[in-house]
Amino acid sequence: MERVSLRRDPDWWSLPAATGTWWSLDLPSKQLRTVLTARVWSPAGPSERVLVAHDGPDYDQHADLGRFVAASITAGRIESCHVVLLPAGPRFDWYAALPAYARGLGQEILPRLTDRLSPGRPVVGVGASLGALALLHCQRRHPEPFAGLFLQSSSFFQPRFDRQESGFGRYLPIVRWTGRVLRASTGPGVPVTMTCGRLEENLANNRSMAEALRGQGYPVSFAQIEGGHDWPAWRDAFDPHLASLLRKVWP
Repeated sequence: MERVSLRRDPDWWSLPAATGTWWSLDLPSKQLRTVLTARVWSPAGPSERVLVAHDGPDYDQHADLGRFVAASITAGRIESCHVVLLPAGPRFDWYAALPAYARGLGQEILPRLTDRLSPGRPVVGVGASLGALALLHCQRRHPEPFAGLFLQSSSFFQPRFDRQESGFGRYLPIVRWTGRVLRASTGPGVPVTMTCGRLEENLANNRSMAEALRGQGYPVSFAQIEGGHDWPAWRDAFDPHLASLLRKVWP
């Protein structure tokens, strides 16, 4: 059943934040021929739980992801965890169902992160738009590093819904990959929460993907939220939808 969120100022803005430290971590990738420098927030006490965000610096700057996590920990709404903000790099290539990026993330970046922060324990991934698409694309190919996915306004382009996106350079690779997922009978299911604004062009393709993933064994929660394809709408969906997913994955 769909759940509808009403747009409002988040109450966690006024909550005290848990004590923690921001630091930088270099993550080399041979697949991507680069070194990603992630910004990491670690709580004052020990934790083996890790939340990883695509477009991470933007998620923090425009949606206050780090503050949401710190305030939610203090309020007892989620367990203590590390927050890893992954920079996007050339996102229109990397995040658009690019196999090399999936290999780099799934085989190099996330294993290095978990070795450092969570002794091999899988992570929860957060992404919006192409960043959300890239998370599911990686999880389908390399499921081991993932414990759950929080996917916002994902760009699951399909010709019947999204011909207006056909001018995008990697439209066809996305369409082909999305079609394969929709036609699959099974998948490496993990808990997934999807949110999408009721005013978005992506709403129809997100509904379609949610239905397909449920049929393949993914525990899927789909929330139609207020607003559009923007940071305020994505921020306002953290509570209750991201918090609920984290309580499910980290009981």
